[in-house]
Amino acid sequence: MALSHKYRTFDQLLNDVTIDFSSYALEGMIEPQQLIKVATRVNYDLGLRINRTKDAIVDISHSKGKLPTDFQYLNYAFVCGDYQVSNTLPSGTHIDTTQPKYVPSPDGGEIGPCDDPTCKDVCVVQTCPTRDKRGTITGYDNEYMVIQYVGAEEYRTYTRFFPLTIRAGSSVQCDCPNINQKAIDIAEIKDGYLLTSFDAGKVYLNYLGAMEDEDGNLLVLDHPYCNEYYEYALKQRILENMVFAGENVSQQLGLIEQKFRAARNNALGFINTPDFKEVQKIWEVNRKAQYHNYYDMFRSHAPRR
Repeated sequence: MALSHKYRTFDQLLNDVTIDFSSYALEGMIEPQQLIKVATRVNYDLGLRINRTKDAIVDISHSKGKLPTDFQYLNYAFVCGDYQVSNTLPSGTHIDTTQPKYVPSPDGGEIGPCDDPTCKDVCVVQTCPTRDKRGTITGYDNEYMVIQYVGAEEYRTYTRFFPLTIRAGSSVQCDCPNINQKAIDIAEIKDGYLLTSFDAGKVYLNYLGAMEDEDGNLLVLDHPYCNEYYEYALKQRILENMVFAGENVSQQLGLIEQKFRAARNNALGFINTPDFKEVQKIWEVNRKAQYHNYYDMFRSHAPRR
């Protein structure tokens, strides 16, 4: 699962580097077109954990659906069943320009504005529990629901879902649960499309998006442990280009390369350190395995009462 971090554009990163190399920038020694590929390489070096996790609903027509433009790797997917369409009427001279999103409100039933800043056109939320007179939770109507905002103050609520088998491919995560899932419906990701065994329907996708914003600008991770890695990588390439151009900057290049190696080690160490949820999941898996190996065998042969 990808980590949740802040991001900044490549132009913002380049501005920070230009401030440090202001004299070289005035001499025209910095070419942004030569440095974009360096920032892209650093993104790949840091791995998929820096990519943002996104949600989308793909409309299937004639056994084919267009994937999101920023789709990179699939985490999991399922087929959506029937949905309910709801509308909120605009008030006064209000014009929908911010595209507000909607999720169930805490009191249950009604739909209210979404306060999650990461929620875009599609949100996955847990339904509100049912309680008795004492306030004790007695159950859930549905464990999860999917809210899709379709514009014009209209949104759809999905509460029924069906399994989907995804054929393994280069755009599917190796641990994707859909690969080993046995289901009637089968799908395949190919050439930017989702090809399905059924003719029409809607498929929910949870995927890793490309490192770019809505305008197609390259994004880089914005974190104190990683910013120096990006900046020193760009500075190293700038000085290398100056050496090839005949400039005497060998001493500066040697210093930058030392700083670059240390910054890279710090960034990779931070990115590859598992968070609490991952450690907890590993502990639970190991506990179940040990229970199966050393205790379950005795319980199966215990006498019945």
